[in-house]
Amino acid sequence: MPDRPIILTGFMGSGKSSVGTLLADKLGYRFIDLDAEIVRSAGCSINEIFARDGEDAFRTLESAQLERTLSAGQGCVVATGGGAAISRQNREVMRRHGLIVNLKVTLEQVLARLQGCDDRPLLAGERAPERVRELMEGREQFYADADIRIDTDGKSMEDVALEILGCLKGLSA
Repeated sequence: MPDRPIILTGFMGSGKSSVGTLLADKLGYRFIDLDAEIVRSAGCSINEIFARDGEDAFRTLESAQLERTLSAGQGCVVATGGGAAISRQNREVMRRHGLIVNLKVTLEQVLARLQGCDDRPLLAGERAPERVRELMEGREQFYADADIRIDTDGKSMEDVALEILGCLKGLSA
């Protein structure tokens, strides 16, 4: 197994936190949710950061937290926020410090998983399905910049974690 951090990327609702928790448990690693770390450091919710300071300010906090988290750790699984991979700088930091695993998700899965969710600032408003599609299409090239890509369609979070584990064993063989 790699001793470097395993970094999960993917669109919101792809299962990064759920899969990350399961994967960390199976590996005996710590699980770190980057968004939760940002909330803890900022002392307020991501929605509040977006409302008060805007997306650019949030992305600055996100990049700083990503660098701190990855610089400090081996033996951890890190779930990034859905937009963390957009930044070239963030992708370079991830590549330098760890192994990037992207969780692919379909539009239909995202809409089903996030139905009724009110803590996703980029999904506010009536255009949510259209906005999700636009965001997914715009981010695909950044998500593709990963060491491993796992299609989550029709799979349980447990199955996805086991598939990642298999890929990791293959890398260390």
